[in-house]
Amino acid sequence: MTRSNDDVAHVLTEFADLLAIVANDPFKPRAYEKAARAVGGFPDELRDLDDAGIRAIPNVGKSIAEKVRSVLDTGTFPELEELRGQVPSGVRAMTAIPGFGPKKAMVVYRELGIDGLEELVAAARDGRLRGLKGFSAKTEENVLQAVQRAQRDTGRVTIDIAMGVAEALLERLRAIPDVRRADLAGSLRRMAETVGDVDLLVASGSPAPIMDAFTGYEDVEQILARGETKSSVVTRSGLQVDLRVIPNEAWGAAMIYFTGSKAHNVRIREMAVRKGLKLNEYGLFEVETDALIAAETERDVYERLGLPFIEPTLREDRGEIEAALAGELPRVVTLEQMRGDLHTHTDLTDGVATLEQMLAAATGKRYAYYAVTDHAPNLAMQRMTNQKMVAQRAKLRTLQDRYPRMTLLHGTELNIDPDGGVDWPASFLKGFDLTVASIHSHFTQSRQAMTRRMIRAMENPHVNVIGHPTTRKIGRRDPVDLDLDAVFEAAARTGTALEIDAYPDRLDLPDEHVRRARRYGVRFSIDTDAHAVGHLDAMRYGIGVAQRGWLTKDDVIDAWPLTKLRRFLRKGP
Repeated sequence: MTRSNDDVAHVLTEFADLLAIVANDPFKPRAYEKAARAVGGFPDELRDLDDAGIRAIPNVGKSIAEKVRSVLDTGTFPELEELRGQVPSGVRAMTAIPGFGPKKAMVVYRELGIDGLEELVAAARDGRLRGLKGFSAKTEENVLQAVQRAQRDTGRVTIDIAMGVAEALLERLRAIPDVRRADLAGSLRRMAETVGDVDLLVASGSPAPIMDAFTGYEDVEQILARGETKSSVVTRSGLQVDLRVIPNEAWGAAMIYFTGSKAHNVRIREMAVRKGLKLNEYGLFEVETDALIAAETERDVYERLGLPFIEPTLREDRGEIEAALAGELPRVVTLEQMRGDLHTHTDLTDGVATLEQMLAAATGKRYAYYAVTDHAPNLAMQRMTNQKMVAQRAKLRTLQDRYPRMTLLHGTELNIDPDGGVDWPASFLKGFDLTVASIHSHFTQSRQAMTRRMIRAMENPHVNVIGHPTTRKIGRRDPVDLDLDAVFEAAARTGTALEIDAYPDRLDLPDEHVRRARRYGVRFSIDTDAHAVGHLDAMRYGIGVAQRGWLTKDDVIDAWPLTKLRRFLRKGP
């Protein structure tokens, strides 16, 4: 069952989008965007709160609280229905195109009568957009590229959405008496950044009650197929979920087979053939006698093939077989090894939880240290000042006594200007325990300019971490154009860590770049970029990226003891 928080956040976001299209006041849509983030990140189940509890959520005042209650009771509210009637659905779809905001959508609707993506693409191809005020040939090119990307990604969801659906189902399945084991398989188990469908495996000798429970799950919208040992459904989120029930004694072989990847499985099946064996979802068998060699655990199957256990996140046929044979598989970093989070926000800027709320939540992670890194002033919408930042630092120092087992670090997220400069002079920057520097604007610079910009920021002795280095947002914004090899070389040379932003729609650096950067000797920081209490749980997605990039705890600065971290942050010889 999906959280009511997510449903309400989705509705508030839709209302904010519609307001942005029809309203002249930019602050009203922003208020609903902040409320949506606050509701989505609120740790308690919304449907369990009374009206006072709803109003206690940050950024949810009386008017918004009334709308939240209406959504919980009816699924909508009158003002939303009114705006839905004013704005064609196709116009709203156009606003999802990066760089093609509400104003442009309304211009093409009013001037050209375009109210859908197909018509917009046709107009861009015909060169009809560039005649409108504020439009150019580059606008048309961006539209065509964005729509092509959206079509390519159709049917895929970010990892957090898939994980939420999968874990809710697994909780239900594990409660069935005849279930011996139940777990993830497929690309979700391999922690791929997007997922097309979810694969679940259950070990049991009684599949019928399991199929009853699975197909009767209240979030199931459509049953695609139901068999004795396999069923497929589509959930309310639009995600397809496939369930297979297998004998307990074949668990290991089935987990390998259905975890994949296909390329990895082809390689190990070829190894089996060379040994006179055959490998399938039921086990590893001798070809001549059909005798079972191994099946119950993954480790058993791998060992009988002459391999050590290979972590699911490494099973992509990217050299893991060769590394395993040579005894050179990395001991990848784990969630349990993380000692801190070095990039988080509060409601002093664009977060939706107070400093105290974020610190209290962080203690539950048993971190040894925790950094607060609110936005610096050059991101104008955050309205940061020197005085506010110094006051926050003083407050953090006074709060330290409440957290004797967790060192509180005061940092900031700097903005990398188009020329590579950052917000404050060295005299102010040296007061921070650490800084994260990120690109938040001017995403379309040339490769040469963007690379120079990034390297100059890393050469600043007060910049410790480059936040979400490619700036990509999965399915919404392409990465900036960088000479990555030059960036990685500079990061290693200057002692600047590159971030793996664990926020599910970023996961930046992507895993393929992480592995490439590691070869240069780059260090990494796995951070949540949390703007709400619930966002702190996203660390596991960053760990997934790090594992897919072959990182060990020695590569990750926030898996280090505090003394070693502080030496790194001094960024000097």
